[in-house]
Amino acid sequence: MIRKIVKINEEKCNGCGLCVNACIEGAIELVNGKAKLVSEEYCDGLGNCLPVCPTGAIEIVEAEAKPFNEKAVEERLEQKKQREQFSCMCPGSQERVIERSSTNPVSEGKNQKVEETKEEFSELVNWPVQLNLINPYAKFFDNAHILIAADCVAYAYASFHRDFMKGKVTIIGCPKLDNIEYYYEKILEIIQNHNIKSITVVKMEVPCCNGIASIVKKAMLQAQKILPYQEVTITTDGGIKE
Repeated sequence: MIRKIVKINEEKCNGCGLCVNACIEGAIELVNGKAKLVSEEYCDGLGNCLPVCPTGAIEIVEAEAKPFNEKAVEERLEQKKQREQFSCMCPGSQERVIERSSTNPVSEGKNQKVEETKEEFSELVNWPVQLNLINPYAKFFDNAHILIAADCVAYAYASFHRDFMKGKVTIIGCPKLDNIEYYYEKILEIIQNHNIKSITVVKMEVPCCNGIASIVKKAMLQAQKILPYQEVTITTDGGIKE
């Protein structure tokens, strides 16, 4: 349909973010330091963002666009509110980078030979790991190789840390039990706002797990960033499916 909608000139935008706060529908976000219309259906075309722009980068135009979706806006704002409230309440969701040495030493005081005692060490380099809790603007995503894994993988595959997590920022989630659309939006924000080196998706062979790979591919297409991508499927008995 032809209707009034916001148009943003990225060349004029100075990244001040004033329009983001002015848009009560949450239709505008900063992406790579520039204001961007997240979705046409979030924009009501009334132009509350226009007066606050110091560079004149925003205008209202009549163009072919999706209809304004008030219900989608309400759901988006409610999700944002819940995330902010949970982040404030839960100290465990605070962003952390975990330093790992390139070689983990064998614990002192043990008499066993190294050949006989192969200790497994954690390869986790970031916190939190749950996609529901992760801040898509977290610094640990900068220049990172990302592992996106289904929740069950770490329990099914014995050497998950060594074979998949090492050297990667780890994100986990369940595409069946959680909000898959929310997952998609988070992954899209991560890809848009960081220089991601590669993405590895590790999922289970059960059909309900395929969604996690689908949203990663969809997010890359939407962000117009086709990154080095690897997809691995784990069987329910703990093997790698060929």
